[in-house]
Amino acid sequence: MTIPNHISVDDFVHMAVGEIVALPAEVLAHLQQEIEERLRFAKMASDWLNGALALKYADRASQARGDAGKDFGAARFADGDVTIVADLPKKVDWDQFELAQLVERIKADGEDPREYVDISFKVSERKFAAWPSHIRTAFTTARTVRSGSPSFKLKLEGAA
Repeated sequence: MTIPNHISVDDFVHMAVGEIVALPAEVLAHLQQEIEERLRFAKMASDWLNGALALKYADRASQARGDAGKDFGAARFADGDVTIVADLPKKVDWDQFELAQLVERIKADGEDPREYVDISFKVSERKFAAWPSHIRTAFTTARTVRSGSPSFKLKLEGAA
């Protein structure tokens, strides 16, 4: 199917921003759709390759980490003329209830828990909006609202 005024993504990346801004919305919508399709395909291809690499190198990476005396982090080894860097990041989750109890014990012992843990508080916007106004007012000075990054989704009428 030939799309009138169709600009390929390959051509688009070489255009000046002013030229892109001047494009009709229909052309921008087609570009956005093509880019999203390429991203989906690239993500799928990347996941597929990473799965194959994991199957091929997981045992060697585990052995290299073991030889280095570590459970996590980067392991380096060679496969012919190629150096493989296999990273296994460490991710730590803390039980918030347990930490709160420990903070209280540290306080009870007369210590400053901030010497040991980072303490932060969060309030969900849904809860904040549901509070009575006198409680919301008390918290307002502690609340800063910023905007996120704008996004635009272009949908052609009648398109699936």
